[in-house]
Amino acid sequence: MKLYTFDPAPNPQRLKMFIDYKGIELDATQVNFPEGEQRTDAYKAVVPTGTVPALVLDSGRVLSSVFAITQYLEALHPDSPLLGTSEEERALILDWNHRIATDVFKAIADLFRNTNPAFAGRALPGTLDTEQIPALAERGRNQLLHALNIMNDELSSRDYVAGDSFSMADIDLLVSLHFAGWAAKVQPDESLTALSDWRQRAQAALG
Repeated sequence: MKLYTFDPAPNPQRLKMFIDYKGIELDATQVNFPEGEQRTDAYKAVVPTGTVPALVLDSGRVLSSVFAITQYLEALHPDSPLLGTSEEERALILDWNHRIATDVFKAIADLFRNTNPAFAGRALPGTLDTEQIPALAERGRNQLLHALNIMNDELSSRDYVAGDSFSMADIDLLVSLHFAGWAAKVQPDESLTALSDWRQRAQAALG
């Protein structure tokens, strides 16, 4: 297998935390994301989506989403599970993966990619050239602030996002909050104490 990635970017960060936590070793190549290597014909010949991360399997097939890559690697490396050990746990973690991706992560991405000059003319990930829409940035900010309040309420009743154990859902939220801080200049309000307490627990769980 071969992993194509760019560690500083948010989605690769999610995968890197997963891999490091589980102690998995992979043949990895850092794609020159700032220089646009992911949009070159050579890269798209391997990864048609023109995105990172991407895992090329021994069969030659390509997994280009963190959801799929982590599912595949967890099956190969079940120790230190991050995707649940029962059907209910797996379902809850997957549900939270989806909620964080749609309610938190996408809101940050909309805010970031529709305001940052570096993404002028390519406001969407991948290879489709798309103009920035300022209204989407404002909507993203409002959605993010709303989602953080909901997350705080949820975390007031349990230690981790999906239950009593640290999981991929916690990694997804940790990366999202870091992404919000540097990309969108949004930090959780100090009144969101449950979210703040969870963040300390989750960071400690990573070691």
